[in-house]
Amino acid sequence: MQFIGYMFFRILVYLFYLIPFLVLYIYSDILYFFLFHVFGYRKKVVYKNLKNSFPKKPEKEIHKIAKAFYTNLSDITVESIKGLSMSKKQLLKRYKVINLEFEHKYFEKATGVIAIGSHYANWEWGALCFSLQFSHESYGFYKPLSNKFIDKYIRKSRAAWGMNLVPIKETYRHFQKNFEKPPMQMMVSDQSPSNLKKAHWIKFLNQDTACLHGAENYAKLYNLPIIYGDVQRVKRGFYEVEMLPVIDKPRETSECEITKIFQKILEEIIIRKPVNWLWSHKRWKHKRENL
Repeated sequence: MQFIGYMFFRILVYLFYLIPFLVLYIYSDILYFFLFHVFGYRKKVVYKNLKNSFPKKPEKEIHKIAKAFYTNLSDITVESIKGLSMSKKQLLKRYKVINLEFEHKYFEKATGVIAIGSHYANWEWGALCFSLQFSHESYGFYKPLSNKFIDKYIRKSRAAWGMNLVPIKETYRHFQKNFEKPPMQMMVSDQSPSNLKKAHWIKFLNQDTACLHGAENYAKLYNLPIIYGDVQRVKRGFYEVEMLPVIDKPRETSECEITKIFQKILEEIIIRKPVNWLWSHKRWKHKRENL
């Protein structure tokens, strides 16, 4: 069954390869219609998250943000599939890091760096494009797919552009092996971690929020600076990424301080343009008082 699923997946990737971008967004508009108007995909979660995050916004504005979010979600979905067959030229044209000079600040000293990301705008193309634009070796940590054939294909396609994918369960071993090198380690520092006992709890978007601790812990353990890739949509199908400093001297910070700094940066970005964040994720399903 896994192989049959893989074959359907490869056919889908090929079909998206044939579709030009102008037509791609017609499909995205159709997908939006079904997600929002027909199936109401996670509508209760989306509206609850928005209302709790922006309690002072009127119902009309919440509804406007929600509709725009579903357009963003539809675009990201079709772009993610399209990305698997895009050329290097297309990727570099549509997904640009606008301040590559930051790289010299860290790597001229033979210092590695942890680049953290979030589920904001198109994060999928980053896994393809960052390794094309940075001059140092890049590693991304991910949760392996249940279909081993698709998982192998994804890893191979990422490696073709220079991105090395590392299963999450091998994170500690990877850092031990590579900490003396100056690579870029790419990690997602999101909310609602699976291990709540080690979570960092902070106030985020008006709510008590459990956050992943990995980026902060590894930064302190190996004294690696942290940066954040702020992805913004310039227009449909085109993105710009600005690398923002989070912390340069992690060992001089107190517990949870780095997490708070990053989440504050992300919060400000979301408040400025909330439609691009993944509101359908159940980020606040756990309550601190229930632990």
